[in-house]
Order: sequence, then C-alpha cells, then structure tokens
Amino acid sequence: MPHYDLVIVGTGSGNSILDHRFADRKVAIVEKGVFGGTCLNVGCIPTKMFVHPADLAATPERAGELGVDLALRDVRWREIRDRVFGRIDSIADGGRRYRAEHEDNAHVTVYEGEARFTGRKELTVRLGDGSGEETLTAEEFVLAAGGRATVPDIPGLAEVGYHTSDTVMRIDELPRRAVILGSGFVSAEFAHVFASFGVEVTVVARSGALLRGEDDDVSRRFTDLAARRYDVRLDRRTVRARRTQGGIALDLEGPGGEETVEGDLLLVATGRRPNSDLLDVAATGIATLPSGHVVVDSRQRTGVDGVYALGDLSSPHELKHVANHETRVVQHNLLHPDDPIESDHRFVPHAVFTAPQIASVGITERDAAARGVRYVTATQEYGGIAYGWAMEDTTGFAKLLADPATGHLLGAHIIGPQAPTLLQPLIQAMSFGLDARSMARGQYWIHPAMPELVENALLALPLDGQPS
Repeated sequence: MPHYDLVIVGTGSGNSILDHRFADRKVAIVEKGVFGGTCLNVGCIPTKMFVHPADLAATPERAGELGVDLALRDVRWREIRDRVFGRIDSIADGGRRYRAEHEDNAHVTVYEGEARFTGRKELTVRLGDGSGEETLTAEEFVLAAGGRATVPDIPGLAEVGYHTSDTVMRIDELPRRAVILGSGFVSAEFAHVFASFGVEVTVVARSGALLRGEDDDVSRRFTDLAARRYDVRLDRRTVRARRTQGGIALDLEGPGGEETVEGDLLLVATGRRPNSDLLDVAATGIATLPSGHVVVDSRQRTGVDGVYALGDLSSPHELKHVANHETRVVQHNLLHPDDPIESDHRFVPHAVFTAPQIASVGITERDAAARGVRYVTATQEYGGIAYGWAMEDTTGFAKLLADPATGHLLGAHIIGPQAPTLLQPLIQAMSFGLDARSMARGQYWIHPAMPELVENALLALPLDGQPS
C-alpha cells in the first residue's frame, strides 16, 4: 500500500496546486477521466468557443435593423467543432503527459482510474487500464473531483438517446430541431448557440421563468426575449420521453393540459451535482450537505485532519474562478500550515453567455427582501446612454442595489451587450469598499462608451443625504 505526502484527486483546478515548491514531497495525482477538469473539457472554455461564432451568426438579423443588410450563408458545424476540440484535446493530453512523463514531475505518480475512499485517509483506485486496483494512503489529501451533469428520473429518458453538456458539443451534425430540457445557464447558452446556427429550438422549463436564480427583473426580461427567439414552454412537467418516427418526443403536462414537443436532438440541462458520492467521502469521515457538496471551513479544510476540498466538489457556486481562488488558498495552506489564509466568498460574480449576456454579483432584490436588508435600487437602460442609442438597444439594463446609509453596493445585475465586462468595476467597488457616489464622481468615464451605463446607474441610486 503506497503512502504519499500528498494525494490530489482531480486534475482541474487541483492540478494547479503543484509547482516547484512541492518538489520535496512524494505526491500522487488521481484522475478518472481526461486532464483539465470540467472547465477545459466540457464547460467554460469550449462553450464560449461555440458562443462566439454563434454571436457572429446572429449578427445579420440584428444588423438589418441598423440599415446593414447581411445574410448568413452557412454554418460549418464540423469546422467549428474541430477548431474547438483540436485545441482543447491537445491541451488536456499535454497536461497528462507533463505530469506523467516530464522530469519536473519525477516525484509525482499519476493514477488514471476511478477512486473511492475505503477507510480513513485510504483511497482505492480502480485503474482504467484494467490492471486492477491500487490503494493509497497519505498524510494530506486535496479533493478536487468536480461534479457531473444530473439527469432527472423521467420514464423512457434512458432509452431515447439524450445528450448532456458533456456530449452535445461533439455531435457530428447540427439537428434541424432541438429540445432542451431545463431553464438554467446551460440551457440558456446552448439555446442561443443552436438557434443562432439555424436550429429550431424548444426549451422546456419546470418553473415559470428562465434563469430564475437571477434577479427577478433580469429573469423576466430574459424569459421574454428568449420567447421571441425560440419556443419556450414554462410550468411544464415532463411525463415521459419516447422515440418517434421523427425523432425524440417529450410528453408534457402544463397549464393548458397535455402536449408533446418533438426534436431530432434532446439536450438534458437540468443541473449538476458534486462527485462526492462517487468518491464515497463518507467512508473517510467527511460530511456532506444535502446537495452532496463536501463541507469545508474557510480554509477549505474538511472535518478530517489533513484533507482539503475545493471547487465544484465543495462549492455551491460551481464556478471556475471560485475554484481557482480556492486552489490558491489550499496551495498556500499546504505550504504554510502555520500561517494559513482563508477563502473570500463575499462577492462572487457569475455570467451567462447567452443572448443577451447576463452578469451578476451580490444579492438580488428578492434576497434583500427575504433577509430584511435595507436597500435602495436604481435601474439604467442601455437605451438611456449614447452608445445604447448607437446600438438601438431597447432591452438591456443595469440594476444596482445599495445600502442607503453608506452607499456601499449590495448587488449588481446587468442584462445586455458585454454585461460581464461592464460588471467588473462594480465587483471591484464591492471588494474594496468603494461607495457608489465616490465611484461615480471620483473618476472619469469615457464618453460615449458603454461604461456610462454603470456611471448613470450609480448616480441614480437614491442614497440618504447624498445629492445626485
């Protein structure tokens, strides 16, 4: 039974922990799939590499409103797909070869296979080459095993041949019709991609709105705009899935009774769950939340001494930038146990790269009301700034929430072009304690540029005793 100083499970953000400072430690890395984790292989990076050409493909429809007549002649799907994975697959393979073969990693042993805990700080790996099992022990573990797509328990679903975000980007041909089951960010992004490429899209949502985790005003606006682009079915319960002569059908029950939607491709986008059950973390004494997330403290420590967890395995945020931040914390704490640092999850932003783009940080108005937080709010439409006039944007807006006494921002929510970029200065203000009025009046804002959306929203906040 080999014993290590450190075992890292998962090669997404966890793989970034090791650098030259760990050269004096005996280390093992365990990976059950491909190197690079969710973000590189099936998440943030490849999806955005599809979203960008989708944005280009959607340009002709919008350009006509501005007096520029364009036409979309063709979408070369395989060329787009192969450009994406031609880059990504080589990066993943290069990462594996570097850890397994490079002289810099002579102190590192790579185990490729599925791992599960079989005792306290005892991990058994079923090797992927079929050669059997290997049981490892270690002084310290870092669990960075990520998560996976969830699939609802719907009669017939297992038999019809569905896709998840893990597989849909590698299809050989675009379907003529696609049905997307789910109403979150995965659904929103792929609906935009497929619709922009000429696919007839139907989105089936269990709830009464799309992206319902966003601020209510943003969710309502996006739901309305999405319904103009593709078929949106809200408040639907999926009764069964079945194969038909024409493709895949979902039988639904909704406000109008029974109905059926049909497509050539079915994408199940109903959420993700952490892989704590696959690791059987309970066998080593680690606690999990009802959601399956591993319980950690502010230093990313689990309840078992010497075992850390990070990323989607333990973070409800399930965002790459959060995993990267937690990786830096774990790395520091492994190297400097007598001078530990804590993760900072106060102002975690997120973005949805759909059309229009959406970005958010902090609390929503719904959150504020539920918590009894005193707040004021202001909304600035894109159409109210000069660059918004240039774009003829009539749907986008920025919405801010602030403490009326201090002017400190509590939340910021933007829907419209370049929303993630426009959100960044607001994240910075929240992180460094800059109040809204100081932020608005203490610097120049380029005119006529899109950041004036943020400037005007800040100035519109009705703060106590502070004139606009």
